Amino acid sequence: MSSTESPSAPAASVLPRVAPVRVGEGERLRTVGLPGVTLSVRYRPPAREDLPRALYVHGLGGSSQNWSDLMAELDGVVAGEAVDLPGFGDSPPPDDGDYSVTGHARAVIRYLDAAGHGPVHLFGNSLGGAVATRVAAVRPDLVRTLTLISPALPELRIQRSAVPTGLLGVPGIAALFTRMSKEWTAEQRVRGVMGLCYGDPGRVTPEAFRQAVEELERRLQLPYFWDAMARSARGIVNAYTLGGQHGLWRQAERVLAPTLLVYGGRDQLVGYRMARKAARSFRDSRLLSLPDAGHVAMMEYPGVVAGAFRELLARAEGDGGAGDGDDGGRDDSTETGGRGAADGTEAGS
Repeated sequence: MSSTESPSAPAASVLPRVAPVRVGEGERLRTVGLPGVTLSVRYRPPAREDLPRALYVHGLGGSSQNWSDLMAELDGVVAGEAVDLPGFGDSPPPDDGDYSVTGHARAVIRYLDAAGHGPVHLFGNSLGGAVATRVAAVRPDLVRTLTLISPALPELRIQRSAVPTGLLGVPGIAALFTRMSKEWTAEQRVRGVMGLCYGDPGRVTPEAFRQAVEELERRLQLPYFWDAMARSARGIVNAYTLGGQHGLWRQAERVLAPTLLVYGGRDQLVGYRMARKAARSFRDSRLLSLPDAGHVAMMEYPGVVAGAFRELLARAEGDGGAGDGDDGGRDDSTETGGRGAADGTEAGS
C-alpha cells in the first residue's frame, strides 16, 4: 500500500500469526487497550512499591526492546516501562492511521493518563525523543524529568547519512525500496541498520545480532510494517517543518522538567553539533557528550547513561520540583567509558 492511500491496516483479529516477541530475563509484557490504540508495554516488576515510575519511548524502526539494557541498569532505581509505539514492536497500528509525532505523543499521553502513576521520568530516543519533547511541553504534569538520547529535533543541515531514512517518508519511496530490497536477507538488513546506528558495530555481541535478525524476520511478516515506517518517517519530516508554538524547538523551550541530553559523536542520524543548541533550548538541562557513541547510546553504553540519569534523579529529588534553569545547560561531556557492552536486540533511528 502506498503511504498516500487512506489507512487500511488489517484488524488485529485478521493479522497473520507471527512468532512471539522475545522477552528478556526479568522482563514481562502486557497489552493495554486505550481509545483508538492498543499498546504493548515491556516492564520489569519493581523491586519496591515506592520506586518512582519511568517510561521509555523508542525511535523509528525500533521497539521497547531497545531499552532492555538501560532498564536492567536502572532496576531498583525506577519502576521502568517501555512502550511499543503504534505500529511498532508488538503494538498494532492506530485506528486512525496517524503516525505523526503528535499522533505518537497522543498515544503516550493516553497511556500515562490511564496508568495514573503521576509524573514519570520520561525517556526518548530519536523519534521517541521528539515524541517525549512534545509530551513534556504540552503535559508538564505528566513528566518529572526528561532524558533525551539523540532526539530527532529539526536540523537545518541534515547529515547525508540520514537522508535515506527521511526519504522513506516520501510517497511511494517505501514501496520502491521494498521492491528493490526484496532479495536482501534479514542478516544484511540488520547489519546495515547496526552500521548506521552504532558508533562501533563491533560492540554488538553475536547473540544480540541473532536476536535482532529474529525480531526483524518476525516484523517483516506484518503487513503494516513498511507503512508504519513510511508514515512515521513522514511524521518526523513534517514535524521539522512546523513553525510557531507547534515547532519542536519552540516546544523544547517550554519544557519545565529537568532534562538530560545525551549525544553521540559518531551519530550518523542526528548531528552531534545539535547538542549545544539543545542545551541552550531546554531551560534546565545537563548535556552528556559521548564521543564514541552512535545513535543509540542507551544500547552501546547503558551503564554510562544510567549513571548520568542517577545524577539527574538525585538532583530532581533534591530540589523537590522542576528546576529554574540556573545551570544554563551544563555540559557533562565525557570520554566514552563504562561497561556499555551492546547486547540490545535492535537499533531504531
